[in-house]
Amino acid sequence: MDSQWREKRLYPVLGICAIFFLLYVNFHDEFEFPVLVWNLPRIGFVGVNHTRFVLLGEDGNRESELESESEVYVNGWNSYWLMDESAQLGSSRRRVSEMLKRGSQMGLTVCRTWAFSDGPDPNSLQLRPGVFNERVFKALDYVLVEARKHGIRLILSLVNNLDAYGGKAQYVRWAEEAGVDVSSSTDSFFSDPTIKGYYRAYVKAILSRKNSFTGVKYSEEPSIFAWELINEPRCESVSSAPFLQSWITEMAAFVKSLDKKHLVTVGLEGFYASKSTENYGANPGEWAASLGSDFINNSAIKDIDFASVHAYPHSWIPQADLEAKVKYLSNWADAHISDSENVLKKPLLFTEIGAPLSVQTDGSYDRDILLKIVYDKVYKSAKKREAGAGVLIWQLLVEGVEEYRDRFSLVASKYPSTYKLILEQSCRLKNMSTKGEMDKSGKDPCYSKMSY
Repeated sequence: MDSQWREKRLYPVLGICAIFFLLYVNFHDEFEFPVLVWNLPRIGFVGVNHTRFVLLGEDGNRESELESESEVYVNGWNSYWLMDESAQLGSSRRRVSEMLKRGSQMGLTVCRTWAFSDGPDPNSLQLRPGVFNERVFKALDYVLVEARKHGIRLILSLVNNLDAYGGKAQYVRWAEEAGVDVSSSTDSFFSDPTIKGYYRAYVKAILSRKNSFTGVKYSEEPSIFAWELINEPRCESVSSAPFLQSWITEMAAFVKSLDKKHLVTVGLEGFYASKSTENYGANPGEWAASLGSDFINNSAIKDIDFASVHAYPHSWIPQADLEAKVKYLSNWADAHISDSENVLKKPLLFTEIGAPLSVQTDGSYDRDILLKIVYDKVYKSAKKREAGAGVLIWQLLVEGVEEYRDRFSLVASKYPSTYKLILEQSCRLKNMSTKGEMDKSGKDPCYSKMSY
């Protein structure tokens, strides 16, 4: 080997590699290698056509009015923690990538996760109104890149009704700290002009964000399936219901004014408020009508593209036995699919379905029994080209993220029966699609040997 070549080319390259190696060995938890973003899969946006999701072109428009549209059916999951974990850098980011990879390996196509974290915590995204933590914003950028790499689309929720990660209570505190005369009730989140201004500014910052890895604005990013206005909106007083309805109307229109390419949903649990509603009796109890939200009225708003519903039989009817929970969940699913098809005339996603790991005498899990009910209801609806369009299980983890665990969480690979159930649903929904998209990992789990 030419000695001059070694001195001018080889040795400098080896020196740079050695520096990277030493940095990684000594600071691997904080050290951040560049994220490789070239040759990302090309995917289209998702739109709606009456009660069905359809695949659009990469510009967000229908490819051709003459072509048959590719219908999109969703088997997905929740991992609310992706941005939070990504913000830790190092091995934490590898766990985020691993979660998205495993979702893809199960044939899952949509993941719902938080795009909010509000408050003074150093790992919050929004530290105070309009002031953002760039490190955490880059963490969300990373989640988007990794999702696209693995062929996953994201439903991004924009604020929490609950106190976790700040929520609407944090917005109320910010207003109080600014000297705004607001009610101590968190219902003022839906009515106070200053607080609504905080939220609009936040939404604008998110939608106009340019990904630091790809340079693509979030409003132009096809790996985003939809924006969710708020996770599980509720009111402290039923008298605040009109304010919630007006808030949804205003904020959905605001999102649409900034982003014409993505879908918008509310984030509802699906409770019925009016006793005159045909399916009022599907509620888990009288208490469900007193929370200020209403599945029909909230979902019927013009700029809401699809309806969402949650289901937690073990939390909502805790004293009932499994047989009663099965009956309740079956009726709950039927009611919402029917109302979405015949009243709302919009697609429906069950965006959270959760059940704990209770084992029955025959060795089966409550979770599998209940999850299969909703899976079957959606599949039956899809076969008839009706409104039931998908289910997202709550929630999936990978090893090393136990801090995000709740009683409904699981590492799917540790429960072969649940893994198999998820994969089978992915495959039969994929077969319902007119065209179907190729698996972006290059390996189609529906035609490969399952491994647990």
